[in-house]
Amino acid sequence: MALFENMLVLMLVAIIFLQLSRKLAVPYPTMLAVAGVIVASLPWAPEISIDPHLAMALFIAPALLDAAYDLPPRTIRRDWLPLLSLAVWVVILTTAAVAWIGVSLGGLPLAAAIALGAIVAPPDAAAAAAMLGRFALPRRAVAILQGESLLNDAVSLLIFSAAVGVAMGAASLTSLAPQLIIAVPGGVLVGMVLAGISMLFSSRLSGTLGGTLFEFVAVFGTWIIAERLHLSAILAVVAFAMTIAHYVPARQAPRTRLHSYSVWQASVFLLNVLAFLLMGLQARTIIRDLDPQELSFALSFAAAVFLTVVVVRIAWVFAYNRLMHYFQPTQSRFPRPTLRMSMVVSWCGMRGLVTLATALALPDNFPSRELIVLSALAVVLGSLIVQGLTLGPLIRLLGFEPDKSLEKDLARARLTLIDTAISELNARDDQAAASLREFYKEERVLVADGHHPRAISKTDQLRLTLIAAKRTKLNAMRHSGAIDDDVFHALEQDLDFAELAASPPEKLEIIDG
Repeated sequence: MALFENMLVLMLVAIIFLQLSRKLAVPYPTMLAVAGVIVASLPWAPEISIDPHLAMALFIAPALLDAAYDLPPRTIRRDWLPLLSLAVWVVILTTAAVAWIGVSLGGLPLAAAIALGAIVAPPDAAAAAAMLGRFALPRRAVAILQGESLLNDAVSLLIFSAAVGVAMGAASLTSLAPQLIIAVPGGVLVGMVLAGISMLFSSRLSGTLGGTLFEFVAVFGTWIIAERLHLSAILAVVAFAMTIAHYVPARQAPRTRLHSYSVWQASVFLLNVLAFLLMGLQARTIIRDLDPQELSFALSFAAAVFLTVVVVRIAWVFAYNRLMHYFQPTQSRFPRPTLRMSMVVSWCGMRGLVTLATALALPDNFPSRELIVLSALAVVLGSLIVQGLTLGPLIRLLGFEPDKSLEKDLARARLTLIDTAISELNARDDQAAASLREFYKEERVLVADGHHPRAISKTDQLRLTLIAAKRTKLNAMRHSGAIDDDVFHALEQDLDFAELAASPPEKLEIIDG
């Protein structure tokens, strides 16, 4: 009951803070981190621990699903060089640098130091995306940053799993290579196979609450099955999500898709809240149990880890910038990164859910666990507060030219779709077809002028006005007793779908926070 009560308090505090984050243009994970620390520091907050295996499955699987679903394979093929630079080399260099700090300054065993490096290595795309979405930055750069979040999670988690296995005596360096040779491709294959099986069942459950619940069973089941087979659960979920994302949208009904997106978005957000609360509670216990001298050393070590994480990313991003300008031809499939864009990318290193979850996944008897957990929390809080609060001002200071390519691509695609609809209607000459032809012609003129048809279409504005009048009358009929509630709810749903159909897309989106 204590955990549930504190979860409610944290959610309430988070909701209040998230309203401030939108007004102050601050990434919502920054406010969430602050809220988690505040609630964890309350005197009545309980002492709670979580099973390491549960922490990995509960927090990591949805985070990987969320990132992998939005990363098409063609993005990886197109931008493999910058993605390799950010998702592989930065993770490896950060892990190595932090491991050196852990061994030389913290006195950690090598495997434990590598585990710490892997924990703090992967940035969280959600924090950066929450801020980058407010600015018209180059689309390709934003896509690379989002792709980085998935691939660096996979790389860092593989290193983390190997390091934990060695530190706990469950594996040795000589046995890791053969295991990875089987676990990596095996995990990918299992994820793709389970995605195919999942699609067979989900098509039968489409549009039902059971279908939504089955999505959770499929995602977490993929993780568990891969683990039982001693394969990479991380890559299994990534392969599962990318396969689903490629095939399911064309087969999914709009209502089912909107419902699924909203449920998963709320679930991932709730898991973020829970992760910050659990991490804050563990850090409070650690700080309370340390004597002043040990606490001073732990905080100094955590600060050194945070500085190392920040400096390594900045150094590598600018080194990559210079290497690309030196070796890359002017005309190339990989455009040379500008100095301004490199500054933004180097500062988009906020850590979040994956770092918290991997720290929580450390076994209770792991070497120097308290120091690692405290350092991980310090990196998350430091990056979200220092970098999260300064990323927006940095972007404004650099003065990027607005990237209008998305609007242009949308306009071209909309014209193609409208022309397709008009060509279908030309085969008919009834009154309904004539009415729709006039509607699409109005839309085509608006789109050709660079406007969104739903934003200013007179037809849709009139539809929304009439729907509002119908809704007022429907509410009056319900309150007067002219209709029963079952009739009211059926007609309310009809009006809801009609209003969604006549509304601009931004009205359909659920805003973070």
